[in-house]
Amino acid sequence: MTSSQNTRSLRSAFVAVTSLFFMWGFITVLVDALIPRLKEVFELTFLQAGLVQFAWFAAYGLLSIPGGNLISRIGYQRGILVGLAAAGLGCLLFYPAASTRLYPLFLLALFVVAGGITILQVAANPYISVLGAEESASSRLNLSQAFNSFGTTLAPVIAASFLLGDQILDSGAIEALSESDRMSYYATEAAAVQGPFVALALAFFALAFVVGRISLPKILGEESKDNSPYGQVLKNRKLLFGAIGIFVYVGAEVALGSYMVNYGLSLNIVDEIKTSKLLGSMAGVAALIKGIDISGLDAKGVLGALLTFYWGGAMLGRFAGSALMQRIAPSKLLACAALFACSFIGLSILSHGVTALLLTLFVGFCNSIMFPTIFTLAIEDLGDLKPQGSGVLCTAIVGGAFIPPAMGALVDGAGFGVAFALPMVCYLYIAWYSGRLVPSIQA
Repeated sequence: MTSSQNTRSLRSAFVAVTSLFFMWGFITVLVDALIPRLKEVFELTFLQAGLVQFAWFAAYGLLSIPGGNLISRIGYQRGILVGLAAAGLGCLLFYPAASTRLYPLFLLALFVVAGGITILQVAANPYISVLGAEESASSRLNLSQAFNSFGTTLAPVIAASFLLGDQILDSGAIEALSESDRMSYYATEAAAVQGPFVALALAFFALAFVVGRISLPKILGEESKDNSPYGQVLKNRKLLFGAIGIFVYVGAEVALGSYMVNYGLSLNIVDEIKTSKLLGSMAGVAALIKGIDISGLDAKGVLGALLTFYWGGAMLGRFAGSALMQRIAPSKLLACAALFACSFIGLSILSHGVTALLLTLFVGFCNSIMFPTIFTLAIEDLGDLKPQGSGVLCTAIVGGAFIPPAMGALVDGAGFGVAFALPMVCYLYIAWYSGRLVPSIQA
């Protein structure tokens, strides 16, 4: 193969693998939009609605290490294909789940999709690092992560248009409908969920076809059957406490994103948002996609569109954080970000109206650098055991399965003012880890 042919091959592989980052970022945030819709359709408590995130992130806790072992046996490229196929199959399960209106089937579908995404997470990151010159590996990975953030930024607008834009009737209104109208209503509700997820299934299968036809470079040792024990890496304090940091970070980020729409509804600010030039314009984009005027957009659609600022802030913060880390130690910058996040939540509790919602949206900017920085700090001293350390940290993403339902239970029992104390505690832990523990170990 000539040099130019090799360059084109690597570029094609980079584009294909980077698209995976976009896809799992997009669908992860799209799941957030399901929560307010399913809560009303199935008349769920906040705790029960939080099981959506439990089903999603439980896959990380159960399948991260088995997924790594699977990839060690079948290779990274085949592992990616397995992940894409599983994600596509899970998306297709949304069709019968919506038709039958069975909440457990929705949860099963989410778990299957998340299982596929877990395998993709384990497989895709190593590939990006070898698709080109070693000196530009960090640049390539940052670019791929930026596309992940782009997916999380785009998803709220799409969700607001297709999943949150229609009026959902309560049980009393549904009972008042005639039998034919009731069946028509259920069919409409099913279609609102079926269409987007069938489209996602087709996208995953198309990506599998593309990846299957690309000759991806081999990674040294990828076919090895020797799986080193994990006990040794768990003796490393920085890694162990870093895993806790990943657990609470993912949990706090997902919990805030999951209940942001419901928090906005509790503030009674929808009319004010519609008349705002900045905030109303984002909701207006969602309405335009749906083909209606903003006045016809449901309250959940208006607020759901604003999640773009939450996840978009993370995208912007990633670029800003990368530049700042040239001058500021990563551990110090991480501690500052965690303290700012905690402060924004605290101020939101003390505020009201649009200001209260905007303060929680600002937390997204603070979240941007947390995962990669905690990850890097936690494994930097592991040497040849970094792959095992990475497996432990990926498993800790399961925090997204436990903290959102816990926050939902607090909302049910005491309201958002008390419930917000939970993510505040999470960010305080991250500030302690990066500001005190890491420097003390490195000293």
